[in-house]
Amino acid sequence: MTEDPNAEDPNAEGPKAEDAVHPAVRAAVEAACRAPSVHNTQPWSWWLGPHRVDLYADRRRRLGATDPDGRDLHVSCGAALHHARVALAAAGFGTAVTRLPDPADPDHLAVLETRAAVPGEDAAETAAAIAHRTTDRRRYRDRPVPDVLLRRLRDAAAAAGATLHPVTEPHSRAVLLGALTAVARRPDHPLGKGIETALWTGWSDGAEGIPAASLLHDPAATTGARRLAEGTIEQPWSGEPDGALFAVLGTASDGPRSWLDAGEALSAVALLATRLGMASCPLSEPLEVPATRAVLREEVLAGALHPQLVLRLGWAPDDPLPPTPRRPPGEVVRPA
Repeated sequence: MTEDPNAEDPNAEGPKAEDAVHPAVRAAVEAACRAPSVHNTQPWSWWLGPHRVDLYADRRRRLGATDPDGRDLHVSCGAALHHARVALAAAGFGTAVTRLPDPADPDHLAVLETRAAVPGEDAAETAAAIAHRTTDRRRYRDRPVPDVLLRRLRDAAAAAGATLHPVTEPHSRAVLLGALTAVARRPDHPLGKGIETALWTGWSDGAEGIPAASLLHDPAATTGARRLAEGTIEQPWSGEPDGALFAVLGTASDGPRSWLDAGEALSAVALLATRLGMASCPLSEPLEVPATRAVLREEVLAGALHPQLVLRLGWAPDDPLPPTPRRPPGEVVRPA
């Protein structure tokens, strides 16, 4: 009879202390699950070992109509990967990361090998931002983002492997806003996409999806807003413009690795923005439409980069938003 390699040996000793998963590693990975994801689907799975953490895509949570090629899924998982690196660094663990380690297993997105390390100067502050970051879909105040802060945000994206391109030139801004409006209002909205939006947004309870408390009651005046379910945030519009700065996250190439990079850059920019007292809101819907992607690449990025995500950045109203729900750690974090 062939022995089952997964069967437990009744004579084996229990795990040694040095082979156990460090509690701080587990806590850091659980914190990483606060990362933003499309429709708050949280499409990731973590496997923990004594000296490594493995990140897998959970394709059961991919939105087939909204995200047919898996772009949003990879961007979401990339954001979680960067969150994990930040949280581990603050806990005293350095990481050596191998992305897409197994060509035969496209769901195996990253391996993080952990080692003891002295936390960097900003590690604790950046990790603390994880708990406070939220996607803020409200209209932002008409207050410019200073150049010095914008440079810091661009540097954060570059360190994560992507380019943050602020869209300030009048023609490029008009093209971007026109594309955002056209996508949000297009009459040929796919039926399956509409069903997914209804299933994943507007619920008031549960551990996944976007709750009504995170959505505007009337989002029509927020530029680029995806057509989501009706929310409970009241922000009456008196005609004032949305003061958001729009930026495009781009990469030199396209494909799963670039999508991961874009997700890590999203995390880096969003966490830094939180530290700086700024709000952020990723807009993925324009990049889900091939024709719109092509327009942004050629007319906004001058053909030099592949657009992966649009970001709204700026200064939100003073009252904070409630945190969005997350799945229980036991559903997404498992021992190897």
